[in-house]
Amino acid sequence: MKIFIVEDDSNVVKILEKIIIDRNLGDVVGKAYDGISALEDILKLKPDIVLVDLLMPGKDGITLIKEAKSFYSDVQYIMISQVSSKDMIAKAYESGIEYYISKPINAIEVETVIRKVIEKLQMNKKLDLIQNLFVSDSNVSNENYDSSIKAIERVMERIGIIGEAGSRDIITLAKYLIDTDQNMSDLTIKELCNKFTNNPKTMEQRIRRTATVGLINLANLGIEDYMNEIFTEYSNGLYSFEQIKTEMDYIRGKSNKRGKVNIKKFIDGMVYYGKRES
Repeated sequence: MKIFIVEDDSNVVKILEKIIIDRNLGDVVGKAYDGISALEDILKLKPDIVLVDLLMPGKDGITLIKEAKSFYSDVQYIMISQVSSKDMIAKAYESGIEYYISKPINAIEVETVIRKVIEKLQMNKKLDLIQNLFVSDSNVSNENYDSSIKAIERVMERIGIIGEAGSRDIITLAKYLIDTDQNMSDLTIKELCNKFTNNPKTMEQRIRRTATVGLINLANLGIEDYMNEIFTEYSNGLYSFEQIKTEMDYIRGKSNKRGKVNIKKFIDGMVYYGKRES
C-alpha cells in the first residue's frame, strides 16, 4: 500500500513513518508539512492511504480532504489530531475520513487502524474485479456451460473469491461431488484432493486460503450491513456463523482471535448451492 503523510510536526511524521516501516504496513511514498503543498503531491502520487493532521497552517485537514476528493476520490483518509471537540470530529467524518486517531500517537492504534483500512481497500479491489469479470462474461455466450459450475461461480462472485488462486480448485471438488452424488461425509479433504493432484496438501492450502478470504469479506460485509442478504445467506450456508462473528470482533479490534474455516462444511455448502441454484 502507498501511504502519504501530511503533518506539520516533523517529530510526528518521523514517528508515523517508523511505525509504518517497522510494522510492514506499506510504503511511505511522500510527506508534506502543510495542506497546500500536500494537495499537489496527493494528486501526483495517487497514494492508497493518506494520514492527515486536522490543524495545519495554510490549509486545514478537512479542507484538504474535500478538495483532494473532488479531483481523486479513491484515496482513504485517516485523520490525526489532538482536538477532542465532537463537532470538529463529526466534520472530519463528514469530509470523508475513514478513521480518527487521537494524539499523542499510539503505535498499536495506528497499526490497527491502517490494517483495517488496508483490508477495506483490498476487499473493494476484489469486488471491483468481480464486477468487471461479471460484465465481461455477460457478453459471452454460456449456453453450453455447465449450470452447476455457473451456480458455484455466482456464489463465489457474491462473496468475493472468484479471482482467488483456489477458486478453480473449489469448483473442481464441488463439481466432482455433484456429479458422483457424494458429499464431504464420504471423503476426507485429502482423499478428495488426491483424485486431482499429486500434491493434495498444496491444493488444500489454496482452497483454505481462498475460503478464508470469503470469510473475511463476509465479516466486513456484516459490519457494514448486518441484514445484507449475502451476509445472512452465506455466513451460515458456507461457514459457521460463530466463526464469522469471531472475525467481525477481530476486525473491530475487540479480539485478537480470528475466525476459522471448516473446509468440509465450506465445500458441502458449495455443493448445495451448485445443486440448488443450477
